[in-house]
Amino acid sequence: MAENTHCLSFERPIYELEARIQKLEILSAQKPEARNEVRQLRRELTDLKKRIYSQLNPWETVEVARHPERPMTTDYLELVFDEFVELHGDKTFGDDRAIRTGWAKLDTYKVMVIGHQKGRTLKERNSCFFGCAHPEGYRKAMAKMKMAAKFHMPVICLIDTPGAYPGIGAEERGQAQVIASSMFEMSRLPTPIICVVISEGGSGGALGIGVGDRVAMLEHAYYSVISPEGCAGILWKSHTYKEQAAKALKMTSKDLLRLAVVDDVIREPLGGAHRDHHLMANRLKIFFRNSLRELIEQPIDQLLEARYQKFRNMGVFLEGGVQPLESANGEASVQSSHRIPADAALS
Repeated sequence: MAENTHCLSFERPIYELEARIQKLEILSAQKPEARNEVRQLRRELTDLKKRIYSQLNPWETVEVARHPERPMTTDYLELVFDEFVELHGDKTFGDDRAIRTGWAKLDTYKVMVIGHQKGRTLKERNSCFFGCAHPEGYRKAMAKMKMAAKFHMPVICLIDTPGAYPGIGAEERGQAQVIASSMFEMSRLPTPIICVVISEGGSGGALGIGVGDRVAMLEHAYYSVISPEGCAGILWKSHTYKEQAAKALKMTSKDLLRLAVVDDVIREPLGGAHRDHHLMANRLKIFFRNSLRELIEQPIDQLLEARYQKFRNMGVFLEGGVQPLESANGEASVQSSHRIPADAALS
């Protein structure tokens, strides 16, 4: 993997220390006494990475999730799977490059892989619409999922999108309807489904391929109903409140694991997945292998019932007494404080 060239603001101390270590390593070839200082600085570097990345605020997590050198779906297709044969088109309109689909092999398991692709270069990003899929992308995904179920093969979904494409053409071709249909079809697909948010998980664009028996996310990914900028624009009429919005949305892996929105959090390499693609891919492969081994053994009727109950019981309603909640501008607002499980509220 090429050396990182994009430095986030909170990563500057890390890069400065790494530059200092590089200079000392060159010097140590001539002065062996400098090797002890290099070893000491390497220990300090490890501690520094642990300290910085264990204290990321929600907005900094979003910045890591959007890092331009973070591994994407095509990277994982190469590093995690032994084989990949891509399948194209939705048989209705065309082939959406924002969603890649195809057969793959992971150890002894044959699977259908479906994932968002943002693109690395500007040309590729434009052809992929920066990972924002059109209706034909979700129709393509649905068709390939049904094909996998026909051949009794599991489905693996890699989620990485800021949201579905919001253009006029996409809306005219039924963007909202096709996402709803995809969620419905996934909820009853008679084969194991594993979904992982590898970077960004934004809104319905993520949910369109996000209904599964196991839903996980990488440690520094985010999964949210809307982007922080979009939330800030709606609530506070300015994107300058994006950091407050990110905090309010509870979009980080820690928040979502506590709220039972995701089942697992896959730990990233020290300093983020963008620093070590191979190690991140290896951890993702272990998660897939373990999940497949567990899910394939379950009878389909039990699998579908557990999948239904998993999403049916997700979320809470807030009712009862009120308590003050501080808004972005420091003023107090009112929010209900009594939490009732979704099923209880609906019954």
